[in-house]
Order: sequence, then C-alpha cells, then structure tokens
Amino acid sequence: MKKAFIIFGSFLLLLGCDSAEDRKGRFLLKGNVKLQENDVRGARGFYDEALKIDPAFAEAYYNRGLTYSMTADFQQAIMDFSQAISLKSDYADAYYQRSLAHLDHGENYKAIEDAKLLINLEEESGRGYFVLGLGYEALKRYEEALEAFNQALERDPDNVDLYVNRATIRYYLGNMDEALVDLDKAKTLNSDEANIYNLYSMIAFDQGDYQAAYDRVQQALAHNSSQPYYYNNRGLYQLYLGNLEEGLEDINLSLKQNSQNLYALRNKGIYYAMKNEPELALKYLEEVHDLDPSIPLVASYLEKLHAAD
Repeated sequence: MKKAFIIFGSFLLLLGCDSAEDRKGRFLLKGNVKLQENDVRGARGFYDEALKIDPAFAEAYYNRGLTYSMTADFQQAIMDFSQAISLKSDYADAYYQRSLAHLDHGENYKAIEDAKLLINLEEESGRGYFVLGLGYEALKRYEEALEAFNQALERDPDNVDLYVNRATIRYYLGNMDEALVDLDKAKTLNSDEANIYNLYSMIAFDQGDYQAAYDRVQQALAHNSSQPYYYNNRGLYQLYLGNLEEGLEDINLSLKQNSQNLYALRNKGIYYAMKNEPELALKYLEEVHDLDPSIPLVASYLEKLHAAD
C-alpha cells in the first residue's frame, strides 16, 4: 500500500502587520518545508508553534498528524487527524489519512468506517473506495474488497496501485488469469512498481514454476530492496529450489525486519521440515496454525509431519 501524504499549506500575503494569522501561517509553511526535506521532527516543531498561536488550526493538526504517521506513531496520528476533523467536518484529506492510520494500527473496522465517510464526501474520487478495499482485504472479505477496487478503478482508471491491489484480491480468490491481466495492465502503466513482480512471483510459485518465481521476485527486489516480504518470498522459493541455507538466510533477514510476519515463521518451519528436523518444524508451524490456520501450506506440512510420527 502506498500513501500519498497531502500537505496543506496556506500562502499568505503579508501586508506589513504581524498578526497572529500571519505568524501561524508562517509556522505552517516552515513546517511544510521541513516535511518536504524529510525532517519530520523539525516539521512537527513548527506545527506545534502554529498550534500554540491558534489551538483551533485544523490544517496544523492535519499536517502534524502526517508527521506521526511517517514515524509510525499511529495512535497520535489518529488523534491529530480526529482533531482536524472536529474543527473541519468536511476535511476529506484528514478522513483519508485517518483511515490509513487506522489500518496501520490494526483498526480495520474503523478504517472502513472512515472510508465510507470519505466516499460520502467525494463520491467521484477513487481514494475512499481504495481504502475501503484495503480494509475489507485486511478482514479477508475478499468479494467486498474486489467490489471496492472495481469502484475505485471506475473513478481512477490509470492508477497502478489499484490494479495491483485488485490483482492481489483476484489471486486470493483463485482467479489467476484475471490477476495476470491486472498485473500486465499495471506494468504498462508503471514498469518500475515492485509489487507487480512480487505478485507475478507468487502466481508462478503456486503454478509450480519455482525458478520463474525466483526470477520474478529478484525483479521486485531490484526495484525495492527494502521490502521484507520480498526477501521472505525469495527465501521460500530458494527452499523449493533446493537451496536451503540460502533460503533460511533470506527468511531470517525478513524476520529481522518484521518478527511478526507469520508467513516468514511458516517458511522457517518449512525449512526445518526439509532439513528433517521435525520438532523444530512443528514448533514453528503449530504456532502459525494457532494464530492463522488459513495460511497456505501450513496444514499440509503439519499433516505430513504428524503422519511421520
């Protein structure tokens, strides 16, 4: 999921007097400059100063909320976006960012609620439906997610992220041919989008073409080398290609970046199963199964391990 941070900035005409309105506007603009320079802490300080002058400055709350989202302090971000909305009830950008913050904070139902409010505010925009689809996807309500992404694409037909997200839902629903059509379309719009190649790799793996899966995820990593899920997928493909230690190295790298990734824990269990170390394999696979029994491959490996007892 990509986030488009929309910074609010007022350009003021200074007419020789240093009013409170002028001063708070200058602090807002200084904060925006810092934010564009990726100096999040500096930006937040200027927004704080603007709010000292005017505690009812909705745009300063909104922009400060962006800084908290950027540093993964989603609870504080939600508080600031909520304050902005309380001051400006039709603040569409604040609803959008708050819905994304709810998603990142694991509050999927609240994200869906905000997405619906955003849709009511801007029916012709696709972004409310985009977040709605992400919320339904997080809840594994895939049919509803698919409909939301369809609605978003009707309104924004050249959005690469929407095609990739719809392809992902179609993949989850087992509609591989339709998923590939979406990915091909996304690739024509932006061939540098790493998620396209990662999903290509997942489809190739499910089709049993492990070398193609490996080659595709290598393309994803060439476009974005910081995504832990790509390393985890490459680790899985390495296991199935017989490169067990290389695979474990990738899986551990992914876990180092995100220790809660159940797919990486599953893959570590698969590694130990392939190494014929059933006790360790069961430890990882049973933990994953207890947390989410729907994750692919877990049940089949557990069945094999228990049958071998």
